[in-house]
Amino acid sequence: MTEINRKAGVLWSGDSRTGTGLISTESKVLFEQPFTHQTRFGDGTGTNPEELIAAAHAACFSMALASVMKKNGFEPIRTDTSATCTVSSRNGGHEITNMRLHVRAEIRGIDDETFQKLIIEADQNCPVSNLLRDELHFEITAVLNERIQNSEI
Repeated sequence: MTEINRKAGVLWSGDSRTGTGLISTESKVLFEQPFTHQTRFGDGTGTNPEELIAAAHAACFSMALASVMKKNGFEPIRTDTSATCTVSSRNGGHEITNMRLHVRAEIRGIDDETFQKLIIEADQNCPVSNLLRDELHFEITAVLNERIQNSEI
């Protein structure tokens, strides 16, 4: 078994309401990106953990779908996956309660029934889906052969 480690880190200063944080990744794709209580639970400028989880899930699922399509003899042209990670207030705290994926894909030579079956297979082969599956409510909607111009984030 081959293992690949990916690293990220956070520097946080202050309390959870008024403090500030910086998120960085080993690859430097994210380098000292700010986050605060307001970016997480309000509309402040910066990122937040749930947005990063959603991005990771959308990216992982798109790659899993491309792999499953190729393995089953189909040539994926383009996939546009958006993810919504829902945070709910519970008992004075917060909890991630839902993850929703919406997938639009251009794939030649596949019918919708086969496409929907392969969406399920892609979900089962997506490492991020497998990580999240047992902990929260999951939804996937998928649209086949819709011409994709721009991402809808």
